[in-house]
Amino acid sequence: MEFNLNAMFGDMGVGAVVGFITGFALKKIMKLAMAIIGAYLLSLFWLQQKGVIVIDKEKLFNLAAGWSSEILTLGEKIMGILPGTTAFLAGFYIGFRKG
Repeated sequence: MEFNLNAMFGDMGVGAVVGFITGFALKKIMKLAMAIIGAYLLSLFWLQQKGVIVIDKEKLFNLAAGWSSEILTLGEKIMGILPGTTAFLAGFYIGFRKG
């Protein structure tokens, strides 16, 4: 059996690039989603202040807690599907930080 160093570095490079792109894109999507959710919540609270609607804050915060657990579960599933190589994780970390 022959040890092919070039193929190993090629796989590591691809993993790092894919990890970087994934991390970068995920952070951009998260920023956009958080901005949209924030604007939506601000508009709801503004409408409540003006007396147009009534918000049950307890139900709203329970709903947000449910969403956060679903997002964490989805993140765990995605990380289970993606290749768990060190190069991918390093690229993901760098991409997430740069995004």
